[in-house]
Amino acid sequence: MDASDDLTCDDFLGGKLRIWQPRVGYRAGVDPVVLAASVPAKPGDAILELGCGVGVASLCIAARVPDVALTGVEVQASYAALAQRNATESAIAFDVITADLRDLPAELRQKRFAHVIMNPPYFDRSEGTSASDAGRDMAFGGDTPLSDWITIGAKRVGPRGYLTLIQRMERLPEVLSALEGRLGAIVVRPIAGRAARAPELFVLQARQEGRAAFRLAPSLVMHVGDSHQGDRESYTTEVRQALRNGEELPILR
Repeated sequence: MDASDDLTCDDFLGGKLRIWQPRVGYRAGVDPVVLAASVPAKPGDAILELGCGVGVASLCIAARVPDVALTGVEVQASYAALAQRNATESAIAFDVITADLRDLPAELRQKRFAHVIMNPPYFDRSEGTSASDAGRDMAFGGDTPLSDWITIGAKRVGPRGYLTLIQRMERLPEVLSALEGRLGAIVVRPIAGRAARAPELFVLQARQEGRAAFRLAPSLVMHVGDSHQGDRESYTTEVRQALRNGEELPILR
């Protein structure tokens, strides 16, 4: 397939990455890039992404941090194949496994990682209706409870390792409840579209064996100004540097 058929090939990180993704269905945008920029990865770290889709978050980390060992899990075979294709065409090593995260291969269940990252479906399937496109429905709702994502992800975090995720603000209580007794040193960074608006998303980071008290970081503001002003780009400087140049967005500064 090529961009004239069922796929498009889109620039990420100012063209550092060229990403194949479905023309119709779930399409990766800003959120996985923000997730990737929030991960404090170092060269040599092993990273597991649950629900990797077409691979944007993992590949963005690899574009910023050399010599990371990437593993991705994706339940939809077509998306997993695109993730592998995107990695290959970007000359990035990425072990993509097609599996339900609730039924991981035995070999993967024996591994632990310096970082586990995830962008779980934003909506509770029991409280909404299914999307007409299967890929979009799985990405935005799916059939795996959010608590299962957290529980399974926490088990794969190695000693002093991190779990980092992005999610809608109204689901923060669910995430915190699922983390209770599993990981500590929790930091939440709200994400607001503009400074005067209430945050709609958050990035959360928790640590294996972490003992620090819960912390709420200052909000990440995506756009300057109080309202949309025409078609010109309005990202704040730190967000633009992450989206265009692949720079890090530390949760705490």
